[in-house]
Amino acid sequence: MIITVGLPRAFRSPTHLQGQTRKAPSSRRHFSRSLRLYSNPRLRSSSSASKIMPTVSVKWQKELFPAVEIDTSQPPYVFKCQLYDLTGVPPERQKIMVKGGLLKDDADWSTLGVKEGQKLMMMGTADEVVKAPEKGPVFMEDLPEEEQVVAVGHTAGLFNLGNTCYMNSTIQCLHSVPELKSVLLNYTNSGRSNELDQYSHLLTVATRDLFTELDRNVRPVAPLQFLSVLRKKFPQFAQQQNGVYMQQDAEECWTQLMYTLSQSLRSSESSEISAAVKSLFGIDLVSRIHCAESGEESSETESVYALKCHISQDVNHLHEGLKRALKSELEKVSPSLGRSAVYSKESSINDLPRYLTVQFVRFFWKRESNQKAKILRKVDYPLELDVYDLCSEELRQKLQRPRQILRDLENEKLGLKAKQKSNTSTGNDGDATMAEASQGSSGPSKDPSPEGTSSQKETHPTGIYDLVAVLTHKGRSADSGHYVAWVKQESGKWIQYDDDNPIPQREEDITKLSGGGDWHMAYICMYKARVAHI
Repeated sequence: MIITVGLPRAFRSPTHLQGQTRKAPSSRRHFSRSLRLYSNPRLRSSSSASKIMPTVSVKWQKELFPAVEIDTSQPPYVFKCQLYDLTGVPPERQKIMVKGGLLKDDADWSTLGVKEGQKLMMMGTADEVVKAPEKGPVFMEDLPEEEQVVAVGHTAGLFNLGNTCYMNSTIQCLHSVPELKSVLLNYTNSGRSNELDQYSHLLTVATRDLFTELDRNVRPVAPLQFLSVLRKKFPQFAQQQNGVYMQQDAEECWTQLMYTLSQSLRSSESSEISAAVKSLFGIDLVSRIHCAESGEESSETESVYALKCHISQDVNHLHEGLKRALKSELEKVSPSLGRSAVYSKESSINDLPRYLTVQFVRFFWKRESNQKAKILRKVDYPLELDVYDLCSEELRQKLQRPRQILRDLENEKLGLKAKQKSNTSTGNDGDATMAEASQGSSGPSKDPSPEGTSSQKETHPTGIYDLVAVLTHKGRSADSGHYVAWVKQESGKWIQYDDDNPIPQREEDITKLSGGGDWHMAYICMYKARVAHI
């Protein structure tokens, strides 16, 4: 077999190399350099007029390349490029023994005395042959839907089916609660009890199926079944005007869905499922009711699924609005006076949920226009909410030790020595900066110890919450405008769910949705509890 030496491999037909025994990687850098050398007339052999093509053999390591032709009209560097094709040894590493020493890139062939059939010795280390990847590139659109969700970092959006942004934003916020999804997965189609009405059961099943569909898709989902059952269960969401479904209040949708899930899951035979909604979202309030005129005083307890933030000219921050909402006045008949009297009602939190929901009371009924009006006032809200001073004295006592544990963890992170305190040490500094801790239930629950031993630790609430979802409203009326969900992912990134269009957002921009204009402003905030392991 004769291998012709001439221009580098990149400039010859591929069939010319069929007889080679080794396929080495190409190098554009070397080839471009050889072209520059070849095009330089000063580096061409003086004997180019009489082209001589002696045939030689090249010995490299244990391999012998016979019948290699040399075009003496070209500089030796081109010959080295040909040997690079054969051996994979870059020209700059090649050491070829010829008469007078080593072959130089710009030597004159006529002075080297290369003869027909001469055997040349070459030394040098070849480049590592690049192996083809075991698996070729995979495009994201070729992945299964479940893997696309992981790659994208967020779940699917929801198509707007005609003024249904109020529903879409509510679903996206509640869908961000993994514990709720886990409970719903255990709710079976046949789990309806005799006390539960048909549409409550069907709405719970539709919620479960929609959550599952969102987790499995990266493309937008059409919540047709959920919307159909929602309107049958609550006909107010099916109101039409001029043949078009009307915009509805997202807070009403949130409240009705939460109530339905609490009823459905409570009727489950499983004790864990029946108490799920209460432990996840339920807030126990204890209230002191006092009549200054008669001196009567009583107390009562109630459970709610959201705290209210009342907005007035004096309210600039969420915490101020929460305090104001926990104090109210009511008029009722006084047994001792025998007539109506004014009573003051002061409430405090007596048990904390895993997820704390706060509603900004931005809409009120305007008698003059006979419609809902919106309060546009700016009310700031934090990424970290401490509700310690909103709690009852009994609950504060329970929170002190877990809060101290978090402070000690924070001190350790800052390199400070934790202060030694007894279990009865006070911890009523509500504004203290808390350490980052695991998040979980407010009530005691078992948690494996980090050492992996058989000992178990319980999780306890601290009164500290981290913002995980915001539902905003844009517009002047509750019956118009547009609702959007802003949800924190498990990765820590925030996603704006504008119906079927998920958009990544920066965390520092989330707290700017505080109102003061016609832009999106917070209507519902959902916080997740920090807990301490004791």
